[in-house]
Amino acid sequence: MPPRHLVLWLPDWPVRAALGAPPADDPVAVVQANTVIACSASARAQGVRRGQRRRLAQNRSPSLRLIPADPRRDERAFLPVLRLLEELVPGVQPLRPGLAALRARGAARYYGGEEQAALHLIDALAEHDHPGTRAAIADGLFTAEQAARLAAPALIVAPGGSQEFLARLPVQALGDEEVTALLERLGIRTLAEFAALAETDIRDRLGERGARLHALASGADSRPLVPQHPEPELAREIVFESPLDQADQVAFAVRQTADAVTAALAELSQVCTEVRIDLTDDDGAISSRVWMHPTSFEASDLVDRVRWQLESLTTPATSDPAKSDRASAGIAEVRIVPIRVDDSAHHQPGLFGQGPQQRLHHAVSRVQAMLGHRGVVTPVVVGGRRLADRQLLQPWGDKVPTERDAALPWPGSLPPPYPSEIFNPPLPARVTAADGTAPRVDDRGALSAAPAWVQESPVLSWAGPWPLRERTWDKDQARLAQRLQIVDESQRAWLVLWEDDSWWIEGRYR
Repeated sequence: MPPRHLVLWLPDWPVRAALGAPPADDPVAVVQANTVIACSASARAQGVRRGQRRRLAQNRSPSLRLIPADPRRDERAFLPVLRLLEELVPGVQPLRPGLAALRARGAARYYGGEEQAALHLIDALAEHDHPGTRAAIADGLFTAEQAARLAAPALIVAPGGSQEFLARLPVQALGDEEVTALLERLGIRTLAEFAALAETDIRDRLGERGARLHALASGADSRPLVPQHPEPELAREIVFESPLDQADQVAFAVRQTADAVTAALAELSQVCTEVRIDLTDDDGAISSRVWMHPTSFEASDLVDRVRWQLESLTTPATSDPAKSDRASAGIAEVRIVPIRVDDSAHHQPGLFGQGPQQRLHHAVSRVQAMLGHRGVVTPVVVGGRRLADRQLLQPWGDKVPTERDAALPWPGSLPPPYPSEIFNPPLPARVTAADGTAPRVDDRGALSAAPAWVQESPVLSWAGPWPLRERTWDKDQARLAQRLQIVDESQRAWLVLWEDDSWWIEGRYR
């Protein structure tokens, strides 16, 4: 008998996350790429739907309030919900913000039945300002998710009844627009009609992708539910009778604690790849920081992180060497908390010794231990519009700050490939037209003349200009520039910038 799954769905979660509370009576929609991805009940009552273009949604609801989508905001807002569910029933797995699943058997046995468990969780969420939650229990995750969307507030699909329940649903429930469009052209409208097709024909026409969707339509959900069981208590701490104010003293004293952490991990055949270090001073203030490692932490690595974190808290350097290594307040307690662990088998050296990557990491880590946390850095491309803003020298082993993720939309930013050499600040450029005058770019992005020379070399080809606008809302700090890419006769490519009535070299391709 297949395992039963319980799915909890909080409708319109992007709207809830954006407002910080359940949607009010005002029509609200969350928009991404000019398309509605979520809307409130009042907006739906006025004809707004998911997938609509923004202009059509505003036409249906003139008073519609539009909020830009933010997946990270949705995830952050969903974390308290997951913590609450984990306290009630362990093993909760988030499917996406607003949707969570867990094995139904344990909850049903504890609360006296499947329906009782679903209703209890719904009531618990309602007590914590999450009304309107819907729950469903079925044999598979796909079936349970579809049932949750029809629940009011809970729906139980009988064991073995997944195919019968899914039969009447439209093919759009599969969530694959390309396959759905093909099925509609073939006259297939429901999951029952799709499931009635021969599996061999589906596999021959649509491959493994179509076969997986066909299995879902037939009620055979192959997605495994992996419960997120809490990790064993691996944290270790040391409390000093007398607060220590020397970084070297704290680092020396914490060695045994670091050994205890790695020993606890070794007993479970695990290694730590991400750790949080909490430093508590004698005033009760806590300095907490999360450290990542390119491979896995050893005890010496943990000691280094403690020392580096202490050095970041020291007072500004003075002429007295003894004072430059003193913490701003004595450290009374150090706590090391592994956050992310992995199977140690994935980090074992090869049979014939370590490869180039392991040797490189070992050498760089030794240099970093001697020079300090920022003694070894690696270049990282982050978000930004100007090339100089997109360069980040990241300490070896650190995680790139997510708030500056290069994947975020940056209108006006340069798409890859990026110049291999960046000039910060930009260098004055010599760009001239055929008549020897410098071309100009007006506010509309029109060139007064085609560039014929760049840096005293004839221009072979060029492209642009592309506008670069920054801080347009601030009259005093607004900046407007125009970019061009120019290839000279020597096959050198330049990224030039027209700004403040002058030409500048922002980067060079090699």
